[in-house]
Amino acid sequence: MWETGWPSGRRPLMTPARFAVLLVVVTGAVVGLDFVIGSAAWLVPLLVFLPAIVSGLGTVRQTAIASVWVTLVMTASVTYLGGDLTGNLLATGFAALFGLVSVLGCRYRLQRDEEIRRLRSAASALQRQILRPLPLRTADVVVDGVYRPVEEDTMIGGDMYEVAASEYGSRVLIADVQGKGLTAIGTAFVVLGAFREAAHREPTLLGVVDALESAVARQNTSVARTGELERFVTALVLGVGPGRRAEVVDCGHMAPYLIHEGQAWQASIGEPGLPLGLAALSREPRRVARFAFPARATILLCTDGVTEARDHAGAFYPLAQRLRSWARDPPARLAQTLSADLSDFTESSARDDLAILTIRRRGAARRAVQ
Repeated sequence: MWETGWPSGRRPLMTPARFAVLLVVVTGAVVGLDFVIGSAAWLVPLLVFLPAIVSGLGTVRQTAIASVWVTLVMTASVTYLGGDLTGNLLATGFAALFGLVSVLGCRYRLQRDEEIRRLRSAASALQRQILRPLPLRTADVVVDGVYRPVEEDTMIGGDMYEVAASEYGSRVLIADVQGKGLTAIGTAFVVLGAFREAAHREPTLLGVVDALESAVARQNTSVARTGELERFVTALVLGVGPGRRAEVVDCGHMAPYLIHEGQAWQASIGEPGLPLGLAALSREPRRVARFAFPARATILLCTDGVTEARDHAGAFYPLAQRLRSWARDPPARLAQTLSADLSDFTESSARDDLAILTIRRRGAARRAVQ
């Protein structure tokens, strides 16, 4: 299942009501203070900065209204105060000129924002074309879930997943590239391509992971020549066959969660290995861990868009607690329930891509639907 954020662009930073309040409050405060302390010639000119503030938060129309408003207020003020005609005309003319510059600056900002939004949307659309829509099925498992790129962030990230049905069993990949932007997406594509080939060719999960490590190392060598930053990739490669156990190679990722018979717990697979791209930093070889995967159990995998999500107070999302509370619920829509709860928890202000996968054995998944 695909989810998106705000497809038509960002939420407005300054609503009409907030804009009106800003004009009235700031103008009233400056003029009122002038009246109280009797220094209008010194404080009212400070209003020329009001259009600049609006240009950074509002629309071109709001900036133009603020500019005209400030010019009229200053004209009325200097007229009321009297004084040197030349000085008054200069003050009013400067306010009008500064307002015009603010309008042009606001227009440029919005054009740049639109260009960046289109670039993010294009990159996100490309990312969706590379990642196959869920659910995905093999002879052994049904993999469902939610993938949600965050287009409103500065740059979208490199979360990815893939499922491969090989003669050695079903292989599942979930991974997250360090950083964001087009370079991160490029690394994600390299990892996906390497997995799709190695999952069918390599008889062991360690062979698959070695192929991914080599692909990331080659990509880092290539981008380093162009001055781009090298990237590492946290990843988890899972293997499921016809037996009652699953095997996994953890490359700096979060361990899987299991939900079964009203209980939810994190699989005991030992310490994670180094992320892809960093294997040369350790002499310890990667290892395969195995854990029980009963017929009616559900495995849940996710990226740090879940585990590092925070509410408005800065508290992390309590994933383990939430899964335990849902352990007796039907597992068919677990990922959708988790995604919706996460949006409520963060008040729809998530700042990272999100990938959630649920894995069930094929027969158990059919029985759950029936």
